[in-house]
Order: sequence, then structure tokens, then C-alpha cells
Amino acid sequence: MASNPTAKASSQATALPLAGRTALVTGAARGIGRAVARKLAHAGCDVVLNYYNSHEEAEALCAEFKALGRRALAIKASVSQPDSVDDLFSELRKHFERLDIVVSNAASGVLKPAMDMTLKHWRWCMETNAFALNLLAQRAAPMMGPGGRIIALSSLGSVRAMPNYAFIGASKAALESLVRSLAQELGPAGLRVNAVSAGVVETDALSHFPNREELVASFQARCPSGPVLTPEDVAGAVYLLCLPEAGMINGHTLFVDGGFAISG
Repeated sequence: MASNPTAKASSQATALPLAGRTALVTGAARGIGRAVARKLAHAGCDVVLNYYNSHEEAEALCAEFKALGRRALAIKASVSQPDSVDDLFSELRKHFERLDIVVSNAASGVLKPAMDMTLKHWRWCMETNAFALNLLAQRAAPMMGPGGRIIALSSLGSVRAMPNYAFIGASKAALESLVRSLAQELGPAGLRVNAVSAGVVETDALSHFPNREELVASFQARCPSGPVLTPEDVAGAVYLLCLPEAGMINGHTLFVDGGFAISG
């Protein structure tokens, strides 16, 4: 019996719902960024992995994705610096003509009480966690067409007061506000801009919190869905926003916290 090319193509599209798309993920070598990059690659995306310090991890991910049949490229850049982001996109355009998905995940900050912070700390948090999204959007939007997605990673600290998280929380609140403005500006071009706000996620970054055990215990006690989140839980939410079915979700912050935020 002769094969049916149309049926075969349809089967591949079902198995790989993001086949043929190109994604840029910042902070992609570790933690949530790595989980997001993996999720998108397994859904069919070619992936550009931005990193800053984790060269070996980024190259290992590239090798992993190439083994899946994807195109993959690792580029070092500091997403808070305009010149560095220009270099990132200059290198990206040598290999890819367009972008379909941008995930602004790279983040940094200082875990101290607000009363101990300085202007340097403020700029560090704001530039890396909020301003970076605008830099990425400015450079990515001309490479994106209708159906494109820009997704920023936020945290519950944007709306809740958390010990030692004051400046990072403020930067995440600014990030979510910027998401809404970009969604309004880029929506007419067919681009969708959203945020994913995660609860307590078990990553290497969590080990740097001086009150880690308290955070984990509080989350577990108040989360109706059970234990702390994994990076894969967050990656799944990013993936959902990339699907065609999410085409009318715009300017939204999607909470992925197992119900923690509704528990008082």
C-alpha cells in the first residue's frame, strides 16, 4: 500500500507541535532555562541557547539537541548590556533568518534586606531582570512574524513580600508591567507577549537563599498540589503559551505555583 504523504506530515506535526520554529532562550544552560530549552527542542524547535558563565553546559545541550535532529547554537552574552545583546543577535542572524519564540529567563540579583541595599544593587536587579526583556524585544521583533511569542520568567516575589527579596521582587514587578506594555505595542503585529510566574522551584539558584529551608517548608505546607515545583513544571507552562491554541493570550502573567498563592 502506498504511503500517504499528507497523513505522514500530519502525524509529524502532531508529534512535534512546534516543528520548524526557532526559539531563543536566555540563561538556557541551567535550571529553568535548561528545562525550557529542552521542552521546546523536544517539541520540534531549533534552539539558540544564551548563556553567560556556563559554556560547557550550553555546548552539552547543543549536542543533545542536535542528536534530536534540531539546529542548536550556544551564544555567550550579558542580556542586561545593550552592546552584548547586539552581539548576541549579530551572531544569531548568521545562522537563523527568523525567530518565532523568545524566552527571557536569565535573571540575577542580591539577596539582602532592602535596608542594606545600594543603587548598584538596584541597577543590577532592574537591568538584568526587567530591562533585558526590552532589549530582547527591540532586537527580536523585527525577526518575528505573526504568531511569534515573547515570554518572560517572573516569580511570586513580584506580588508578595519575601525576606531578602525586595529588589529582585521589585524588578519582577517591573518585568510584568513591561510585559503588559509590550503586549499592547506588539499585539497588532501578531506577536504575543506574556509572563510565567513560578513559585518555589527546586534549582541550584534556590540553594543561595539564606532562608531556603523556611521557603521550602512554607511552600509545601500551603501548596494544595504538593511539593515544590520542578523546572520542568515551569517549562510546561512556557510551552503552553507557545502553542497556536494560546494565540489570544496576550499581556498575561500565568502563575505556576500549585495553588500556593490562593492559600491565604
